[in-house]
Amino acid sequence: MTFVHESAIIDEGVKIGQNVYIWHFSHVLSGSFIGNNCKLGQNVVVGPKVRLGDGCKIQNNVSIYEGVELGKNVFCGPSCVFTNVINPRAEINRKSEYKKTKIEDGVTIGANSTIVCGIKIGKYAFIGAGSVVTKDVDNYELVVGNPAKKIGWMSQSGARLGDSLVCPDTGDKYFIKDNKLDKVR
Repeated sequence: MTFVHESAIIDEGVKIGQNVYIWHFSHVLSGSFIGNNCKLGQNVVVGPKVRLGDGCKIQNNVSIYEGVELGKNVFCGPSCVFTNVINPRAEINRKSEYKKTKIEDGVTIGANSTIVCGIKIGKYAFIGAGSVVTKDVDNYELVVGNPAKKIGWMSQSGARLGDSLVCPDTGDKYFIKDNKLDKVR
């Protein structure tokens, strides 16, 4: 079952998967794709030409602009911000300068964070609330601050990893190679 609140606007040319919920005052612009099992909170704007993977949860007051692509199971906290131009000016049209921003599977973006365009956030990375992300973030990294800096690692289940690199929630084991974290298979 897909639910679109009566106050939401869905433009022509939008593709919406199954079991999607789109709440009050949201707007999905043409050419956008919403995967299965996604939830868009109140006052969410998606598009135009944006792709949301399956299982994404977009909290209230988030705009996801052209050039941004979310993988599967991405969580966008309330009022987080995506940009699509590096140097905007009101009097200059820069639509030809949109930068691609890739958010990989399982990423969590905390409330009121800003994601500057043209970067990649690796799988299961965790962006702390209020952070300003100005450069790429590797898989499983925990970053906070302005500008965002790595302060540790997060597991796939969203638990902070200690020195043992064993997830306290699941027991999954991780390892570091070349200063990058990966999960033991």
